[in-house]
Amino acid sequence: MMQEDVFQMLADPTRFRIVEALADGERAVGDLVRAVDIDQSGVSRHLRILGEAGFVAMRPDGARRLYSLKPEPFQAIEDWVRNYRKLWEGRLDRFDAALARRQGERQSGEET
Repeated sequence: MMQEDVFQMLADPTRFRIVEALADGERAVGDLVRAVDIDQSGVSRHLRILGEAGFVAMRPDGARRLYSLKPEPFQAIEDWVRNYRKLWEGRLDRFDAALARRQGERQSGEET
């Protein structure tokens, strides 16, 4: 799944709340209805969309259907963030070095 697709899927506030509710582990539809505060048909529709996109897996448990998150789309997010983390860390390292130089300059100015 492309990162853009992943972010578009999570851009919907209801789907995002469902994913957040599933972050703690497997849940039944009724639990998700209470967690996201929309009706069951809405939750079911979003679960179908999330399932088709590869975000959630469904496991039957008797009459219940239990939903859980699949790791693949979140790995795509991690891969995307990793590319930017290198950029951020490099900039933060340069900022840290500049601060250290400035503090060193101030300390040597105070000693004279």
